[in-house]
Amino acid sequence: MRLFPLIVMILASPTWAGSFDRPIPQAQSATAELWFAVASLALIAALWLVHHLVMRK
Repeated sequence: MRLFPLIVMILASPTWAGSFDRPIPQAQSATAELWFAVASLALIAALWLVHHLVMRK
């Protein structure tokens, strides 16, 4: 058990770690923007429908 911290320090040293490549975000396509707009409008319509049904009762 005395060697466990030493083994962990050796295995976790920066020399064993690979370099981190930051991911580059991709631009949205026109199709993705269209579907996002459709989904947003559908959500607004659903919220309005729920509001209308709740206010009626």
